[in-house]
Amino acid sequence: MKIYTIIGLLILMGFGGYSQEKELTWEEIGSQYEVPDWFPEARFGIWVHWGAQTVPEYGGGWYARHLYMQDVGKETFGKNAYPYHLKRFGHPSEVGYKDVIHEWKAEKLDTDSLLRYFTRDLGAKYFMALAHHHDNFDNWNSVHHEWNSVMVGPKRDIIGEFCSSARKYGVPFGVSTHNERFFEWGLPAFGSDANGDYKGVPYDGYLTKAEGVGTWWEGLDPAVLYGLPPEKRTLEWKESWKQNWLRRMKDLLTQYEVDFMWFDGCGFPYGEYGKEAFRAFYNHNLNKNGKINAVITGKIPDGDPGVVNDIEQGVELKINPEPWQSICSYTHWFYKKDDPSRHDARSTIELLIDVVSKNGNFMLNVELLPDGTIPPDHKVILDEFGAWLKLNGEAIYASKPWKVYGDNFFSGLEEVSNASNLANTDLIALKKKRSKQFNNRTKDSPPYGNDEVRFTTRGDALYVFVLNPEEGKIQLPTLGFNSGYNPNKIKSLKLIGSDEKIQFDQTSDYLMLNIPAQRPNTYALVFELKGAL
Repeated sequence: MKIYTIIGLLILMGFGGYSQEKELTWEEIGSQYEVPDWFPEARFGIWVHWGAQTVPEYGGGWYARHLYMQDVGKETFGKNAYPYHLKRFGHPSEVGYKDVIHEWKAEKLDTDSLLRYFTRDLGAKYFMALAHHHDNFDNWNSVHHEWNSVMVGPKRDIIGEFCSSARKYGVPFGVSTHNERFFEWGLPAFGSDANGDYKGVPYDGYLTKAEGVGTWWEGLDPAVLYGLPPEKRTLEWKESWKQNWLRRMKDLLTQYEVDFMWFDGCGFPYGEYGKEAFRAFYNHNLNKNGKINAVITGKIPDGDPGVVNDIEQGVELKINPEPWQSICSYTHWFYKKDDPSRHDARSTIELLIDVVSKNGNFMLNVELLPDGTIPPDHKVILDEFGAWLKLNGEAIYASKPWKVYGDNFFSGLEEVSNASNLANTDLIALKKKRSKQFNNRTKDSPPYGNDEVRFTTRGDALYVFVLNPEEGKIQLPTLGFNSGYNPNKIKSLKLIGSDEKIQFDQTSDYLMLNIPAQRPNTYALVFELKGAL
């Protein structure tokens, strides 16, 4: 094993000759890294989590795994994959995931049109596209992996097209990578039915390159997509696969001059290999720009100064002084008809507000149909969200948190010594031992109280978001002169989007604010206060 240790060290020290200059180590990067200004100023981004697993209309977001599982166990979101695959495609011993990829054509994909909509209509300030999922299929012109979208399926460089369109519309471009689970995630492709007419017949994971002669996949090796059968997976093969993964990652992150990347999993993918991929990415950006102007987000349990913390379908419980990001999707990431929508325009707007009030960025996944278009029912929601953000964007973009993220919280649990209560969603999270992942509110959550608010600041303005407005007067104790947050006397107060004069009264105990009957929209209201800061 010494030879493989030496090879691995050589790879991590100077893989592939990407730099002709002295490069920083990951530790040196961490000691110097500062999140570039563009990231917290953006506050809102769009993600397209899209690939071949969108082709099946049913079966959950892990279709490439679950199509091979008669019993999905606890992964019940994939319970429809196997029966649907039998009906739609055939038995997985004959027609497997490789054939699902073959059916993905992306025939209506127009990245310019999508980016125009994301930036101009929805107000996104940065954009990310899925580069590869757990399925091990690369959505770019992958130099080191033959199972890619230029060779198979759409026969298009999906990442390259999205990258060009993002540049055209002037927003930072990012990619997401989810391939960290490859060794275990795809093992069901090497199983067989436990009962029925095909009992014991191996699934197509066992196919060899030679068996492809005369088929649509002639010349391609299924073992490159699925991996070797479990009984042939030696330590040497696994090491070789990780090295190839590293080459793919460096190719992806440098070929498209990526500004931003998100990685799945809990920790650096494949340990030191992931860290080396990210080190090369930052050094490439540094050599190009003279400073690191890029961002990496992901889940690092113990934290890392070079990685921005990411929360999947969740929110922070209080203001985080460091930039962070929340990612959110309407259903289960890939569009599926058997996944009920978790969000509508109201809940999406409320999530954006809550995240930004706690110093976070909100990245919303837009689930595309397999042809590359937005589902009509989702577009209705997106249009409403975009209209709200276009009206109230001044309180979101480049905003900063105030001394406390809100007022009139739901429960009796203290956030800080001066605050009173946590919001309803945070109470649920607290019961889960203060978990942040997957703790966000949905459209089915109990509504916010009519007086519950969030705060942001920008310049000399304090913005008050009334989450669930109702005509009448509300009291905000945090803005009383004696609240402990030391607000100054409010000189002016206006409702964004309205010319109506708003009645208010600031006392020692609270700010009394009148919510008018006529409002600019049916969702959260935003008031601009001058003088309070």
